[in-house]
Amino acid sequence: MTKAIILAAGEGSRLRPLTNSRPKCLVEFAGETLLSRQVTVLRSENIKDVHIVTGYLGDKITSLGFQTSHNKDYDKTNMVASLFCALPFIESCEEDLIVAYGDIVYTSENLQAMLTSRAEVSLMIDQNWKDLWSVRLDNPLDDAETLKVDDNGYVTELGKKPSGYEDIQGQYTGLIKIRADKLKDLVNFYKSLNQSAMYDGKNFDNMYMTSFIQLLINAGWGVEAVDVMGGWLEVDTVADLKAYEDLAKISMLGKFFRL
Repeated sequence: MTKAIILAAGEGSRLRPLTNSRPKCLVEFAGETLLSRQVTVLRSENIKDVHIVTGYLGDKITSLGFQTSHNKDYDKTNMVASLFCALPFIESCEEDLIVAYGDIVYTSENLQAMLTSRAEVSLMIDQNWKDLWSVRLDNPLDDAETLKVDDNGYVTELGKKPSGYEDIQGQYTGLIKIRADKLKDLVNFYKSLNQSAMYDGKNFDNMYMTSFIQLLINAGWGVEAVDVMGGWLEVDTVADLKAYEDLAKISMLGKFFRL
């Protein structure tokens, strides 16, 4: 069995006005909310225990009947802080744990690939990222991050600003799995971090998830790259949403994601 946490605390300011009255994960894509699409895929793989970390307009999510934790400081913290707002859920979990950003959707096939990985930590990595970024951006390098993998398929670096395409062996997608026997170690590792330090230019509460994962890698954790070819989307801006819906109208979205 596997459980899941969806991180859905952020304001989604780049999706305004769509997020004026709802959190980012409740924005609709092709007639269905991002959250609903993600939960449907999780449940299709028998992941029924889904916990949501809320923040901005969190009552809109709680009212749907999900079990939730609330990040009251959502407007001045980042993903890592949101994750550990769900500390009681994490500490009670005896199963593998999926951690997913609230603004992504992905196919059941991609989720299946993640579930078969037995690494301590697994990351869904898109090898078709450049084509997708080309739809979203004039220059794919503008919003891309480094990702380097060793000969055994384990990530050695991620989340930095690339100097060129040679620094990018795939793109991190915001879907993570932590093996059940490493969850206690994960919590202890987080608690051991220096809360007065800066992490890639951010203070402890604003630490990026990629910075946290890099710290795990530096400490010797095995972080496996689970390679996929598309089969997911990130909805970060109004322009993203329009680009995907325009592709769907001309039956071209399937190159990246199957509705």
